[in-house]
Amino acid sequence: MQSLKRQALFQELHDYVLITLGLLFYSIGLVCFILPYNLVTGGLAGAGAVIYYASGFPVENTILIVNVLLLAAAVKVLGWRFCLKTIYGVFMMSFLIRMTTEVMVYLGQTNPDQFFINPTSHLPQIVKDNSFMSCILGASIEGIGIGMVFLNNGSSGGTDIIAAIINKYKDVTLGQTMMLVDIIIITSSFLLPDGSIDRLLYGYCTLIITNLLLDYVVDRGRQSVQFLIFSQRYDEIASAINETHRGVTVLNGQGWYTKQERKVLVVLAKKRESTNIFRIIQNIDPNAFVSQSKVIGVFGDGFDKIKVKAKKKE
Repeated sequence: MQSLKRQALFQELHDYVLITLGLLFYSIGLVCFILPYNLVTGGLAGAGAVIYYASGFPVENTILIVNVLLLAAAVKVLGWRFCLKTIYGVFMMSFLIRMTTEVMVYLGQTNPDQFFINPTSHLPQIVKDNSFMSCILGASIEGIGIGMVFLNNGSSGGTDIIAAIINKYKDVTLGQTMMLVDIIIITSSFLLPDGSIDRLLYGYCTLIITNLLLDYVVDRGRQSVQFLIFSQRYDEIASAINETHRGVTVLNGQGWYTKQERKVLVVLAKKRESTNIFRIIQNIDPNAFVSQSKVIGVFGDGFDKIKVKAKKKE
């Protein structure tokens, strides 16, 4: 019992560490490659950027204020566990954006000859006068960061909350959901006094790249595999795999040529667990016959939840 509690605590700490790292990536992408070029990204950060360009109101303050209002919906629909990580994500993102901004301003002040300082944002441009390259770099880093956050059951708030709520009930990817919401935010940048077609198109490019990488990171992290294991020492292998908290199903089989009865182990696991399962098999029975295949979707305890609602009986 103590080992299970210790493992659960370790998993929670592991989640928070990776959520923090993902939020740091997102903050770097936003502050270092989006804001210095007056570009607009998706999400609440994009809405904050539009307000920032129009009034100078800090992006992190907009994120914090709006997220407080959205957290009520997260508590009711997604539960307290998600909400706790969302609260952590909201405050941590605001802190990391502020910290990254201070670092960038400091670098711009101490190395004025190495950077071009955008007078509108007061932030130095790492890639001088190259908005397209910064758009690609910033969107890529943002997508990887927010993907890490979602992959570890976290949220940075804003449109992430809306996407997570829809994703809980509908079979729609997080990237697709966020894209629909973010198009409105990016389009609103055209209404700014200095709005232009160039800024609008850069914003759409940022949106597409961010969400493509978001889906890529999440899908890669949630890939599952299926093992069919044929071995005379199936019982030892099954017990060893079961000790890793991964279920095993034993099927009755018969060799068609030999007509001999034999047991077949069926194991569904995360792709990242494959190496450990192969090591278990190799240590117990090096001569075992093993088939591994990719699985499109695995739903149930320990995997993803089924998001299709059952039809009501008439």
